[in-house]
Amino acid sequence: MENFILYEEIGRGSKTVVYKGRRKGTINFVAILCTDKCRRPEITNWVRLTHEIKHKNIVTFHEWYETSNHLWLVVELCTGGSLEMVIAQDENLPEDVVREFGIDLLTGLHHLHQLGILFCDISPGKILLEGPGTLKFSNFCLAKVEGENLEEFFTLVAAEEGGGDSGENVVKKNMKSRVKGSLIYTAPEIVTGSDFSITSDLWSLGCLLYEMFSGKPPFFSECVSELIEKICYEDPLPPIPKDSSCPKASSDFINLLDGLLQKDPQKRLTWADLLQHSFWKDAFARNDQDSSTEDSNVSRSMEYSDSQDATELLKSPQCGQAKGEKSGQRLSHSFRLENPSELQPKSALGGQLNESMFLLSSRPTPRTSTAVALSPGDAVTQNSPQKTSPLTKTASGHVSQQDLESRMRELIYTDSDLVITPIIDNPKIMKQPPIKYDPKILHLPTHSVDKLVFLEDQDWNDFLQQVCSQIDSTEKSTGASRAKLNLLCYLCVVAGHREVAPRLLHSPLAITLLTELIRENFRNSKLKQCLLPTLGELLYLIATEEEKKKNPQECWAVPLAAYTVLMRCLREGEERVVNHMAAKIIENVCTTFSAQAQGFITGEIGPVLWYLFKHSTVDSLRITAISALCRITRHSPTAFQSVIEKVGLTSVIHSLASAVCRVQQYMLTLFSAMLSCGVHLQRLIQEKDFVSTIIRLLDSPSTSIRAKAFLVLLYILIHNHEMLLLSCDILNALANVSGRKHPSTVQAKQLKMCLPLMPIVLHLVTSQVFRPQVVTEEFLFSYGTILSHIKSIDSGETNIDGAVGMMASEEFIKITLSAFEAVIQYPILLKDYCSTVVDYILPPLVSLVQSQNVEWRLFSLRLLSETTSLLVNQEPDDGKEVVHVDSDNNLLALIRDVLLPHQLSPHCIEQPFKTLSNESSKISDLEGTILSSYRRNLSLKSESCEYTEIASLCGGQILNNHRYSFPCPPCPFLIFLLHPVIYIEKHIFTPGDSHFLTSFSVKNTVGSLIGIALNL
Repeated sequence: MENFILYEEIGRGSKTVVYKGRRKGTINFVAILCTDKCRRPEITNWVRLTHEIKHKNIVTFHEWYETSNHLWLVVELCTGGSLEMVIAQDENLPEDVVREFGIDLLTGLHHLHQLGILFCDISPGKILLEGPGTLKFSNFCLAKVEGENLEEFFTLVAAEEGGGDSGENVVKKNMKSRVKGSLIYTAPEIVTGSDFSITSDLWSLGCLLYEMFSGKPPFFSECVSELIEKICYEDPLPPIPKDSSCPKASSDFINLLDGLLQKDPQKRLTWADLLQHSFWKDAFARNDQDSSTEDSNVSRSMEYSDSQDATELLKSPQCGQAKGEKSGQRLSHSFRLENPSELQPKSALGGQLNESMFLLSSRPTPRTSTAVALSPGDAVTQNSPQKTSPLTKTASGHVSQQDLESRMRELIYTDSDLVITPIIDNPKIMKQPPIKYDPKILHLPTHSVDKLVFLEDQDWNDFLQQVCSQIDSTEKSTGASRAKLNLLCYLCVVAGHREVAPRLLHSPLAITLLTELIRENFRNSKLKQCLLPTLGELLYLIATEEEKKKNPQECWAVPLAAYTVLMRCLREGEERVVNHMAAKIIENVCTTFSAQAQGFITGEIGPVLWYLFKHSTVDSLRITAISALCRITRHSPTAFQSVIEKVGLTSVIHSLASAVCRVQQYMLTLFSAMLSCGVHLQRLIQEKDFVSTIIRLLDSPSTSIRAKAFLVLLYILIHNHEMLLLSCDILNALANVSGRKHPSTVQAKQLKMCLPLMPIVLHLVTSQVFRPQVVTEEFLFSYGTILSHIKSIDSGETNIDGAVGMMASEEFIKITLSAFEAVIQYPILLKDYCSTVVDYILPPLVSLVQSQNVEWRLFSLRLLSETTSLLVNQEPDDGKEVVHVDSDNNLLALIRDVLLPHQLSPHCIEQPFKTLSNESSKISDLEGTILSSYRRNLSLKSESCEYTEIASLCGGQILNNHRYSFPCPPCPFLIFLLHPVIYIEKHIFTPGDSHFLTSFSVKNTVGSLIGIALNL
């Protein structure tokens, strides 16, 4: 399966993040939605309605994937942002633009209605703009087929998903709120309880046209009741642009809005009238005949074939490969989905749900315009300020540390940390067989569900007594056990009814009965597996009700035996299914702040859950165990503290490297909770491996993991400002591998962590704020040490390519040299550190001039030239003349004894430098030596020509900086430079390098160096 590269975040909601992405190996850019699995019904609905639609005014669906933590939807990328953004920026649009945009909207919506699809939630945020300005409908989460019940579809999908770790405990009453769109654009008949229709979509379209022209919707109020009152009973005011200088609305436009915003849907414009309206200036005239013919059909619900056609349409899970129908044609298949399993997202190869298939690009990820609109339930504001976190709501003034830490504590536990999943019939725990019972061996009246609902209180109590007496029976025969199991199956069947279940559970005998049954049949694993989920759901129900009412009910008193039994079910030796059920019960109950949650807080709960997490081979059980521990720690941090004390901090930190994103998320939450309350604070903030592991998690593809990693680092920095220095230990990392051809695994790991952080140094030395504080004598000494290691790497003495890769190694060298290049742009920074630069930085730079890499040779030579020129031009401060002279002598020795002997034949420079260093020699003698030595080798054209070329070679530095009185013209003396320069050009740079350098650049650089040597 192909991977995707995620470039930048372009939109965000409460449960969804939108990225600009690219399929690896192609240049096809797409929008990629990463959403929590709790939004599976909405995303499945989007996919089933759009996977075959190909239309210029509808965002194209490509494919979708499921990973262990998220659903990923790959759709067409629209780079123009949303219509909501355009209206917000321009405030109102001219009527001509409204007409142009409206034509796109009508074209797209008409196509949907021809297919029998109602959009149901038309709003500016769901209309996207392509680059050229074409409008496209996006986000079909709340769209539906005409005549269907969307609540039932959502419930069906949620039930099919069952108890997945990312699911929600969804019931029908929760679905009503999920299928509601934006009330501002909702038609009056929908507000009063009617179902969506074509005419309700046209009302929403009218609201949208009104808002584009005026900058505000026709009906608006902060109060919901007032808004409903306006929609149902008030007429909209004539549209007036916000900008008073703009022309008023034309009579055609006002007439169009009047027709679309009729309260009575029967009086509202039909498609035939709408397409022929004069406002569009005959834009749809060519389709008049087709429109009038189809209008009668559009007004009726489409008749679809049943599940056979649906199966034929949706039988392939790889629906992204499906071909779309031509524009204007009805789809010949059904959109209805009786079995959601027919439509499934792709997963990774081998069934492994791996988040790493979506890789973060190494590029920076600025937060720019969005490309995909999300549903109102996702609360996404595109190209507008994102939701303000508790940390960003602060005024610009100073925030006390106490307030800061208080706000940080609010961020530790997020909604995704506290998701509730079912205990009963959870397929992640075990697949439940169908429950059946035999009424013939049921030793009590086999009342139907309807009869049980209407039983009088006395009859109900008698029924319960019969049930309890049979369950309390101590008979050990096979027949008695079978009868008891049959009775429990009967109770499971009738308890599935919404009115019978409360009567059973409100009985004061329910908890005691279930607890005693489990305790007496503790060795009967099958019976225990049937009873544990029931006890767990009951405990969770009690906990949630107590949390709501803030006071416990007498009939809800949970015996201590219930907690004892559940703790025993967690222990080693139990079946994994039983372990999983017990952990799931603790996970759900401890989500609440109730007395029931406090019942699980014991000294052994932390280590027991940790043992399950570490020793289980099933990911779902491991996730449940660590999630339960995370929620227990929310009540009592000592639970996690006991784990660290028992297994050791090192073992716990290693768990952060888990390949399962949910595990990493819970582990980060646990550490945040520990740091927030001060437990093991000093130990954690001084643990080097802990910080380095957290920093690596900043590259996670999961937004929540990256956010939690930042939160943990913030806690660390608050208490130990120097902790991050441990993760920037480049010198030690290089020192450990110095002279080694094959670094060890530990050393390679350290290099991979430290070397990529070198760009931080470059950012600091190029920052106007940080540069003066960073460039110190210690910094320059350390920089010289790094250059020495680079020299070792370049010469082959040390090999780090196998540890970090050739590209990473070259990037590290380039950034290191660039950092010093940035420093020497500010000579004042080096004024007090000349000797440090000469003694520790220039020697490795001179050595790098011998590099086999052409780029490093030139880069080093240029840095050497600029640095030495900088040093000799500086005037010594008072009292520092001796130090300055020593520095000059060292620099001269470096060029004379190290640089030039490697590049020139000894006879070329020996006599001139000896003569130069002899203070008693005269300049005329030096000239004679030079001329006699070099006129035999050079044929000179003229003195003026020589002067011009040599002056350019040396960059003017020799003539400007010399300390000797040269005769005029200076050419006879300066000719000393020409032969060595040409020699260096021929021997340093091979003929194959000519495309990379010019002769002038080489001569200029080397000439400058030799001129400096003479100047000294």
